[in-house]
Amino acid sequence: RSSAAGATGTAGGRTTSQYSLPLELSWEIDLWGRLRRGAEAGQATAEASAADLEAARLSVRAELVTNWLALRTLDARRRLLADTVEAYARALAMTRNRHAAGVASGAEVAQAETQLESTRAQALDLDNSRATLEHAIAVLAGRPPATLRIAVREGPLPPVPALPAGLPSTLLERRPDIAAAERRVAAANAGIGVAEAAYYPSLNFSASAGFEAASLAKWISAPARVWALGPQLALTLFDGGARAAQVEAAGASWQGTVASYRQTVLTGFQEVEDALATLRILAAEAAVQDRAVTAARRSLELTMNQYRAGILAYLGVVVVQAQALAAESSAIDLQGRRLAASVALIRALGGGWQAGDPSPALTRADTR
Repeated sequence: RSSAAGATGTAGGRTTSQYSLPLELSWEIDLWGRLRRGAEAGQATAEASAADLEAARLSVRAELVTNWLALRTLDARRRLLADTVEAYARALAMTRNRHAAGVASGAEVAQAETQLESTRAQALDLDNSRATLEHAIAVLAGRPPATLRIAVREGPLPPVPALPAGLPSTLLERRPDIAAAERRVAAANAGIGVAEAAYYPSLNFSASAGFEAASLAKWISAPARVWALGPQLALTLFDGGARAAQVEAAGASWQGTVASYRQTVLTGFQEVEDALATLRILAAEAAVQDRAVTAARRSLELTMNQYRAGILAYLGVVVVQAQALAAESSAIDLQGRRLAASVALIRALGGGWQAGDPSPALTRADTR
């Protein structure tokens, strides 16, 4: 380092000035690895912070895709209710015609009207849920909620991503939270080395040079030149157990990070197993529900034919129509839950099950 300064004082009643231009250098010989281990700890801590940032990004992306798929599930339900309202409106018109012809009673007309208006109310209630999801997506995208409007998308929900035959456990190494926990273990381990190095002496070399004179005219000249060079060896002989306590604290910190690392890994395995079990069970449930939807549609068709033939009261039609709508809604909800479980699995694996791409499935799901 270098600097120029003037100092004043009194000597024998006179004021004098002293001008100096020093240059000082010092360095420490890292004999016991204290500086090296400290650098390792700092590097590991920085890498852990970077992994924490990636974990936050992955969490936001997963939540964004989950909300997006929930929005598309609501769109599918709205389409189902819209089609159901049209069917109920046709049934009401037929019932009114039958009532005008004296075949159906006024109670049957009232039942048809009640079912139609109740279904319309359900469709309006979905608009509120859709608006809430739009606002959540806007916030996750960093935009004011009032500025984002997502158009209703026609067509079926995206298919559930197909899982490979086996998922290697090494995929969990890509999880940012596991990487962050491992880096904290490394930083704590390096901290033990720093604490243990305090037992050994430190060797420093320092050198200084410059100019010092009482006059600016003689400031930068050979007679005004000063210099110093020498080593310094320092060793603490008695510290009252401070260094031993520091080593013990560093060891305890390392044990804590190891326990946290192990718990993070176990939590990762649990989340993956939970997502896999959910996907497996929901797939089986969806297959059963598809058969229920097919049966409900066939039952509704037969019931309407019986009502048109006059051999069945409209109350029987209402019951079957409600059953068919419930079966269709359950099938859509199951598809949405399967998609959400796929996102949960992708998140649990740290971004997907394909090597080299940190979040392939999330990207695909978001663009559908």
